[in-house]
Amino acid sequence: MNIQTSLDVAAGALQLPQPYLLFLGDTTIRGYAKTAFGLRDWAPEKCVGEYALPGATVSVGLEQLAPAEARARGARSMLIGVANSGGVIPESWMPALFEALDAGLDIVSGMHMRLAEMPELAARAERLGRQLIDVRHPPAGLPVGTGRKRSGKRLLTVGTDCALGKKYTALALARAFTARGVDADFRATGQTGIMIAGGGVPMDAVVSDFEAGAAETVSPDAADDHWDVVEGQGSLYHPAYAAVSLGLLHGSQPDVIVVCHEPGREEILGSPGYLLPSIEETIDLNLRLGARTNPAIRCAGVSYNTAHMAEDEAIALMAADSERLGLPVADPIRGGDAFARLVDSCLA
Repeated sequence: MNIQTSLDVAAGALQLPQPYLLFLGDTTIRGYAKTAFGLRDWAPEKCVGEYALPGATVSVGLEQLAPAEARARGARSMLIGVANSGGVIPESWMPALFEALDAGLDIVSGMHMRLAEMPELAARAERLGRQLIDVRHPPAGLPVGTGRKRSGKRLLTVGTDCALGKKYTALALARAFTARGVDADFRATGQTGIMIAGGGVPMDAVVSDFEAGAAETVSPDAADDHWDVVEGQGSLYHPAYAAVSLGLLHGSQPDVIVVCHEPGREEILGSPGYLLPSIEETIDLNLRLGARTNPAIRCAGVSYNTAHMAEDEAIALMAADSERLGLPVADPIRGGDAFARLVDSCLA
């Protein structure tokens, strides 16, 4: 599988100090640790261990190591594995960040709050000769979207909510495409995807007027038989993040969408009182809005995150919902015949 982006040459592929110690802070919401889980699952060779503060209830299952222990085992940086609401680095994390610098580790962050703009942290890093690397920086000079039809084929993962499998689905589909001999690239649009791929555009850090243009840049003209599998962001139904989803939908001009969903989730993550839309509603709205820049857009199927379910229960649910929807429904991590049918539908 090719994991790269169109900005690797223009903006320079990120060169992050690896391997990482994954920092989980004091996180108690599993969905907020999606960066750490993504790196554990898709780049395990880059992860030495994890470091959590007292009060944290989330673990990615790696060995707990203090920064000095991780440095002794070869870690070169502590990577903030949290993507909380608003991308905020709380004051309670500062002693741990200082500890990492003192132990000889650089710090890598995908948060909206920039490490380099925290005076005490920046001064300590400079004194110790350590790097503070903020991944969530869009490249300069992004264009406004044009809506011009581009050559090549595109798939975009969309969702009923945030943090439920859009990145995992895109990575799994890109891998499955190339396993079948299809020329395909994974295109990263979020901080975790960028950390895995080494380049991309953090769409949620782009000024709104340039969202569609950024998405066009991520997936440029390509050979007619080439597929770009674009990592989706947010949800058109999210009360805070829908703008990012719409700009990405218009700019990526997908020929195919795959809807991602976590069965059992009832409310939008971080927005109590806002109920999740149905899968049918999600398909309909994405197709109607996506048709603005690609009238031929279609939905190839649905990707379920069933990590919290027993296997028999998950398989039965996906089979029943596939029959109800008239579309393949699969968990890309479980794989199997259901996922093979989803890949067939995408490439049909």
